[in-house]
Amino acid sequence: MAKLYFRYGTMDSAKTLNLLAVAHNYRKQGKRVLLVKPALDDRFGTLRVASRSGLEADADRLVGEGDELAPDDVAGIDCVLADEAQFLSPRLVESMRRITIRPGVPVICYGLRTDFRTRLFPGSQRLLELADRIEEVKVTCQYCRKKATFNLRIAGEGAVTEGPQIELGGDERYAPVCWAHYEARAGSR
Repeated sequence: MAKLYFRYGTMDSAKTLNLLAVAHNYRKQGKRVLLVKPALDDRFGTLRVASRSGLEADADRLVGEGDELAPDDVAGIDCVLADEAQFLSPRLVESMRRITIRPGVPVICYGLRTDFRTRLFPGSQRLLELADRIEEVKVTCQYCRKKATFNLRIAGEGAVTEGPQIELGGDERYAPVCWAHYEARAGSR
């Protein structure tokens, strides 16, 4: 039986690198993959799914707020891979859940669990509620050797604790941190 997977981690945990490696392995075996990406993530170009390591590929489908995946959308597909899953709408996540049953295509979603305020993203919340399997992609804190569990939004030398939930950026804007370093830099709220 096909499953819905949610593989989450902080910034810099190599989620997209993992996604691209999975896509490569499927394709190497002659299998068809549908690469899905939220349309709002245009950091590397509209269609580019890119890892900071330099690996990249074009998305097969850009998705937005009202989109769903129907059984016909995945006809002949062996696996659906979704990057930046935190930006998926709950409705899209629900449709991904359904295609694991009919027609029975596995769906693997990669994304952040929480935002810079330690709050769940709507897409991540729905994935945590519906996924058959939840796996953490681990990385260490930028400031120590503990496991990073939070995303610190940074500006200059300080941390940002207010602002919109979605603000695209990379190493220049976010740091993976443990709770102690999140608290030390963001402070109690």
